This record gives sequence, structure tokens and C-alpha cells, in this order.
Amino acid sequence: MTSSYPESSLTRAPMSKRTLFNTIMTVLAFICGLLALVPLLAVLSYVIIQGFSSLNPSIFTELPPAPLRKGGGFGNAILGTLLMVGIGALISIPFGVLGAIYLTEFSSGKIARLIRFATNILSGVPSIIAGVFAYGIVVLTLVKLNLGSYSAIGGGFALAILMLPIIVRTTDEALQLVSQDLRQASVGLGATKFQTVTQVVLPAALPAIATGTTLAIARAAGETAPLLFTALFSPFWPNSLFKPTASLAVLVYNFATTPFKNLQSLAWAASLILVLMVLLTSIIARWATRQKA
Repeated sequence: MTSSYPESSLTRAPMSKRTLFNTIMTVLAFICGLLALVPLLAVLSYVIIQGFSSLNPSIFTELPPAPLRKGGGFGNAILGTLLMVGIGALISIPFGVLGAIYLTEFSSGKIARLIRFATNILSGVPSIIAGVFAYGIVVLTLVKLNLGSYSAIGGGFALAILMLPIIVRTTDEALQLVSQDLRQASVGLGATKFQTVTQVVLPAALPAIATGTTLAIARAAGETAPLLFTALFSPFWPNSLFKPTASLAVLVYNFATTPFKNLQSLAWAASLILVLMVLLTSIIARWATRQKA
């Protein structure tokens, strides 16, 4: 006796090769995504566990203690990091954004390709090379002028070199993503090239520019090698731009390699503060661009 229902309505058709391949690749991509998060989560969790136990209010207001002495903090290193990163941002952000505007809006094809190629090379230069360059340009110049030697100015200049290619590349890509229709509509309404760039193109690309700037600041805040050549370190509060200045990255490097437990605990706390500073910068940048939009 045969069934009155068609066979296709009672049995499910076998999975095609294309569907099977798509399912396998989706699962594989998901697993690879999880594996990519493992190192990040491992580093963050270890820093949080080790650093959180060493946190206390005094680390923000006191100077580094002597070995084997309880208490103390690294408020000078926090202030020095903010100071040198701020100097680097003041130098690199205007030059980076203006340079990217020139590449996207005003330069010819050959010049733009040459500048982009040079920017890509600069972004791959090791940070210690930037530190050596800043040492030769800033530190030795200050010595010749009898204005000092290692200083916050030198550290900020070295960080600006590292921040500049990141800002140029991200701003350049952000400006290229702005639709040409917006530019043409602005010009069609009688706006000048300057008005089009400043009032139409830049506001449209601002979120991506802010993200690139945040990435540059995050990289600069965690650099150690350039600051060893330019700012060195100081156990005192920064009171001049032309004197050695403490930073969180150098403090972590110095204290983590010592055999003293109290300094090692401060190194873990400084690592956590450095991570939180980068996180806070990212949150502020995203909030500011969302408010602007």
C-alpha cells in the first residue's frame, strides 16, 4: 500500500555540499574568533588579578617608595604619562589630520602614493628607532643649548613620531570613505573647497578619525623604549618640561625587574592603571563622537 502524500513532504532533503561547506566554515570562523580572544582575555585577567590587589588610594598621591618599604605610589608617573602623551598628541594630531586632508582632497596621484608609502614605512619602524632619533634631535640639542638633557619635551616628541603615521593613515582612510556625492552637493550649493572640507567632509569622518587618534594615543601611552632614550625616569613630581620625567611604562619596566616585592606589586598596579587609562580614552572618544553625531 502506497502513501497518498508525496515523499518530499515526509522526508527532509539531504544537506547540499554548499550548505555543508558554509556551516563548517561558519563554525571554523567562530572558533578562530574565540581563539583570537584567548590571549587578550588571558593578559587582561592576569593584569587585573595581580594589579587589583595592589590598588590603594596612596598610589595616586604618593611617590615611589624605597625598596622593602611599605606604602608609596606612582602619582608622578601617572602625571608624567599624561603630560608626555599630551605633548605627543598636540604635535601629531594637527599635522596628521592636515596631512591626511592634503592627501585626500588636494594632492595628485603620484605625490599621494609616495606620501602614503612613506607613512606605511614609518608606521613599521621599531619604536626604539624613534627613541634614538628623538634623542639625537631633542636631547642632544637641549644639551648644546644648556637647557637640560632628558626631558618631557623629548619624550613627547618621540611619542609624536609614533602617533603620526597612525593618525595619517586612519584619517586618510576615513576621508576616502566619505561619499563623493556629499562633496559634489556641497560644491553645487556654492560652497568653496575649504568650506566643503571643514563643514561637510570632516564632520562625516569624525568618528573614524577619533577612533584612529585613540589607537595612536593607546600605542604611545604603552611605549617604553622611546622614553628610555628621551625622558628617562625621575622619582620626583614633574615640575619642568626640560627635566627627566617619570612614566608608567618605564616604571613598570624598572620595578618589574627588581627583586623587591613591594616594587613588583607597584609594577602590577601601574600596569592595571595603564590599561584602564587606555580603556577610558576609548570610551571618551566614542562618547564624544556619538554626541557629535
